[in-house]
Amino acid sequence: MDVGADVHGTVAEGFEPVRDAFLRNFAALGERGAAVAVYRDGRRVVDLWGGTRDFDGSAPWERGTAQVVRSATKGVAAAVPLMLHQRGALDLDAPVGSYWPEFKAHGKERLTVRHLLNHRAGLPVLDRPLTPAEALDPARGAEAVAAQTPVWEPGTDHGYHALTYGWLLDETVRRVTGRGAGEWIAAEIAGPLDAELWLGLPESEAVRVGRSGSVEGPEPTGALRARPKRSVTDAYADPASLTRRAFAAITPFPDHNDPVQRAVAQPAANGIATADGLARFYAALLAPVDGTRLFAPDTVERARAEESAGPDRVLVVNTRFGLGYMLHGPASPLLGTGSFGHPGRGGSLGFADPETGVAFGYVTNGFRRTVTADPRAQALVRAVRTSLGGLTR
Repeated sequence: MDVGADVHGTVAEGFEPVRDAFLRNFAALGERGAAVAVYRDGRRVVDLWGGTRDFDGSAPWERGTAQVVRSATKGVAAAVPLMLHQRGALDLDAPVGSYWPEFKAHGKERLTVRHLLNHRAGLPVLDRPLTPAEALDPARGAEAVAAQTPVWEPGTDHGYHALTYGWLLDETVRRVTGRGAGEWIAAEIAGPLDAELWLGLPESEAVRVGRSGSVEGPEPTGALRARPKRSVTDAYADPASLTRRAFAAITPFPDHNDPVQRAVAQPAANGIATADGLARFYAALLAPVDGTRLFAPDTVERARAEESAGPDRVLVVNTRFGLGYMLHGPASPLLGTGSFGHPGRGGSLGFADPETGVAFGYVTNGFRRTVTADPRAQALVRAVRTSLGGLTR
């Protein structure tokens, strides 16, 4: 059904505030093309899409339109080591070098799998960044992080591993299973769940992916206004800072509209998903979705237990992490204190909230300068919270 202003889809009774917020994003926050999906207790209750498929085009966004979700990829990728642990195939507290012997070099002998997931590995940067062409080869990224000396003693502090997270996780998974994270996700998560998400986009699916690009929306007002502190601005401007170096581990930054880049799995930043695919994934962490559940209850608790909190040496704000997931907090507001998920730089967001049984997915083709708390996504999250206030479970 059409719900107005070139926005289409459905909302269950009680979730009308999400529809209203989605419409306002187009009218007031410069949205070009986007979709949002919400599940509750394994059942889809919001499925909305609208605008244009490409940020610079005129063809309409359709229900199956997918977009690159940047670092929201990390939340999907994090499920792989946690599911391997759940199956008894991976020890989170074992040294990474016990699975990947070449990794032990340069003071990393005691660095554990847990440190990779909670951003305490001390490996957010590469002394010699990879080129986009080099980063297409997973072996090059693995070799680079194995040869890197930590910039702090592993386990003693935390800082967001913006790009290196992908190579660290991918090679660990490969050493344990013989498959990269993208292959594992296709076979063990997306396939059984019938979820529209890919890490390493098949050529057969390329036609459904829209072009993304940088956009400038109207300046948020009131509660949405969030100007970065000067220290954060300085960190992004300083080429020698851990902030700039972490985001420059691939230099120049890859063009995620390039089909060659989309086809290769980079578990930190280049996953492709529909909003429904992202929400469906998080829903299946909490409850069966059409008979498929991914996480046992104790794995949910492990994922969302606080592992790192406080000043982040890379993002230069206070952050909270579980095992591979960002947790609810000022840097990344989710639905509530027990929520876990991951934003993508510029807009996208996926998360699960065990207390309410809610799973959420938002994707957009218009990337803004936000890193962790995009105003469009936050408007939708607040609308979900409003909806739940009027509903009983």
